[in-house]
Amino acid sequence: MTIDYIDPRSGAIFPLDQPRWCGPGHAPLLLTPMSGITRADIDTGTRSLWRYRAAFPLAVESPITLGEGCTPLIPATVAGVRVLLKCEWFNPTCSFKDRGASVMLSLLRAQGIDHVLEDSSGNGGAAISAYAAAGGMQATIMAPDSTSPAKTVQMRAHGASVELIPGTRQDTADAAVARSDSIFYASHNWHPFFLHGTKTLAYELWEDLGFRPPDNIIVPCGAGSNVLGCEIGFSELLRAGEIDTLPRIFAAQPANCSPIAAAFMAGSDEPVPTPISPTMAEGTAIAQPIRLREVLGALRETRGGAVTLTETEIANATLDLARIGIYVEPTSAQTAAAFAKLLATGTITAEQTTVLVMTGSGLKATPRIAGLMGIAL
Repeated sequence: MTIDYIDPRSGAIFPLDQPRWCGPGHAPLLLTPMSGITRADIDTGTRSLWRYRAAFPLAVESPITLGEGCTPLIPATVAGVRVLLKCEWFNPTCSFKDRGASVMLSLLRAQGIDHVLEDSSGNGGAAISAYAAAGGMQATIMAPDSTSPAKTVQMRAHGASVELIPGTRQDTADAAVARSDSIFYASHNWHPFFLHGTKTLAYELWEDLGFRPPDNIIVPCGAGSNVLGCEIGFSELLRAGEIDTLPRIFAAQPANCSPIAAAFMAGSDEPVPTPISPTMAEGTAIAQPIRLREVLGALRETRGGAVTLTETEIANATLDLARIGIYVEPTSAQTAAAFAKLLATGTITAEQTTVLVMTGSGLKATPRIAGLMGIAL
């Protein structure tokens, strides 16, 4: 089966053997649909996401791996109901971004790329920095100057060149695109290889649950890489005949920056006017998601939805989770707050199997969480 890059809006196809991060006119790309794998294709002797290597678009003899994936799926009580928490902070750099970084950089290195550029509010930059270091590659990271120091220090410690960009998260993304003519732009938001790392979350949940899908998955959503990754992965399992139905995917966004939720609720495939202001859920502060149409399509295709959350709801969820032993950053805590709202409206019911994806550790947001607790650092 031949796999190519595809512009999903024009249908234009580009060969996979030529490294690229976008199509003509900066069109965002995906990969043509893959057939998926069966449980017999899992490399059970490998305890990392590379156990699903048969599902990747290119074969890599020596992947860049730090043991990412195989994160715990644990039961917890949220809003008085038992749910399952997928603890993605157990990944090596303490966020889900390691999934995409491992696969994307492994494939790009195999294509001859040795220096990569990334823009990130923190977790993506930390992951790209770590995996570039592990793979003997150079990394240049652009981050907003408001990014938590715990994240930029991690990037620098891995040897990355870090540039702090004044202004908004979008200003940082624009600066990175402008630099992409001199350094290969291995953006976790742009490059389709990254999505084939995040799709391993779907494969892993399927395996965790005894080779069946959950009823519902709630993920924090900025650019939508987990939404798209889950949709890609579960769609592959559907094509492979391993599951009979797709789980419903719900995107949780801060009300202060919710372009995907606003468009979903308006029934639009295009951006709709929505106010943008700072949010403590910095990992989802993406004002202009480049794959808006595709993320909306995934939410609709899976019969899921979108939920917006106030800063108070996010703060309360962060501390409520901490008080049951789950210390995650506010970005992650949005899933618990969203679950409570979906439960209250009857959109999700208590007897269904619902997974809340906890994307990053609270240690990365120590100053913000200290502020919620009234502690001066």
